[in-house]
Order: sequence, then structure tokens, then C-alpha cells
Amino acid sequence: MDIFLYIIIFIMGITFGSFYTLAVYRIPKGQDIVHTHSYCPKCNHKLNIIDLIPIFSYLFLKGKCRYCKEKIRPRYFIIELISGIFFVTVAYLMKLSIYNISTIKIFDLIFIILYFTFIVLIVGIDKENRTINKPVLMYGIIISIMYIIYLYIIEKTSIYRYVIYLLCLAILLLVDTIILKKRAKNNYTYSILILIMIMVIFTGEYVTINTIIATLLMISIYLLLKKLKNNKSRQTNKQYNENIKIGLFMGIANITYFIIVLLFYKLN
Repeated sequence: MDIFLYIIIFIMGITFGSFYTLAVYRIPKGQDIVHTHSYCPKCNHKLNIIDLIPIFSYLFLKGKCRYCKEKIRPRYFIIELISGIFFVTVAYLMKLSIYNISTIKIFDLIFIILYFTFIVLIVGIDKENRTINKPVLMYGIIISIMYIIYLYIIEKTSIYRYVIYLLCLAILLLVDTIILKKRAKNNYTYSILILIMIMVIFTGEYVTINTIIATLLMISIYLLLKKLKNNKSRQTNKQYNENIKIGLFMGIANITYFIIVLLFYKLN
């Protein structure tokens, strides 16, 4: 029976993955992500149901638009597949079974999905635009508050440290939206700090600290590789530094460590 449960979870995952690809493309452009029908970004033709089947449509259409034959970016297929694998992996590491489904496990899975959605949107938008999208950050803050309420009411968890995190978030938001906005300064760094606070709330201090360490390591490797290519390029080190997509690196590191921690608890 569990195989059918995991098939359903995988289908849910790739369906969410399809939504992620749409959201990553539309949110930075200020487009509606709920009511507007899906369309080809090249020829603007509205897509039919057969064009929107996650993973399979990409394979059946051989990575091309059915109408204008424009090549579809592989990221659509990759994000859908990764999302499906992530959903199944988390369910497995949570030891989710048709025989042990409980309210708490369902809520835990829901919040993991909500958080994963947040991270994917942060990573995807930062990769394409080198920006931490403010509406996505607000979504992260909202689900953080919901998660703290859930921990207090359902799991009876002490939330004193979470309240401190929320106060830190409030201070960062105040600085970001009032002081920096008035001075017209780049607030990418403050957005990263807000992202870190949301990560702490959902994945804990241990995972977040390791996320930061891994991020610094990945950035160091990135800068080293860029420096090696610097002799063949006119770009300066300053330009490389300004192009570092910290949100991208942090999101990948955070989800990776989160899975590692779940695996550790699974094995123990």
C-alpha cells in the first residue's frame, strides 16, 4: 500500500515543481501566478493540458514548444524532477506510511513543503535576477509565524527563542523598509539576513550555522574559479563579487543539510 502513497506524493511533488517554474518566471515580472493561464514565453500561445503535464510533457515534446518549436529551458524539467524527489525523500525519512499517518505528521509535512516552496522561489529568482524578492520574503515570514503558532498550540513547544527570532526579523524589516529605503541603499545584504532568520526558525541553529559555513565554502570555490578565468576576461574581481548570488548558494546548502539531518534521525 505504501508504494501508492509514495506515487501520490511524487505526483504532488512534480506538480508543485511545475508551479515553482511558473512562479520563478512570473514573480520578478510582477505577473499573476494564480489566475493567468500558462503560456509559452516565446510565442505567448496558451498551453493546453497536454503541454502542462509535469516532467512528461517536457519528454513527450522533446524539450520544445509544441506551437513555435522554441527550445524549452531544461530548468523546467530539472525543478519538477528535483521537487518530486524531494517530496518522496522527506516522506520516506519521516517514516511516513499509510499505517501511521497522524495529524502531527501531516502538519509537519505541510510545513516542510511550505518552507521548501519558499527556498525554491528564493533560489530560482536569485539565480535569474540576483535579487531576494520581497514578496517571497514576506511569504517566508508569514509561514514562519504560522509555524511558531503551530509549535506552541499543537506540539506544546517552548517558543521563547522563536519570539527572539521574530523580534530580530522585525528589527531587520524596520531597517530594510524605512532606513535603507530612504537612503536608497542596496538592501540585498539585509534581505540575506532576513533569509537567515527564517532558516533558523524552520531548520534550527545547527543546520543554519552549517548552511552559512557551506555557503562561504561554495562562494570561495566560485570566486577561485572566476579568478582562474580572470586572465581571459576583462571583468574585475569587484564585478565578480557584485554578481555573487548568495541566496542561491544558501538555499542549496540549507536544503542539503536539512536532508542530511533527516537522514541522521532516520538511521538512528
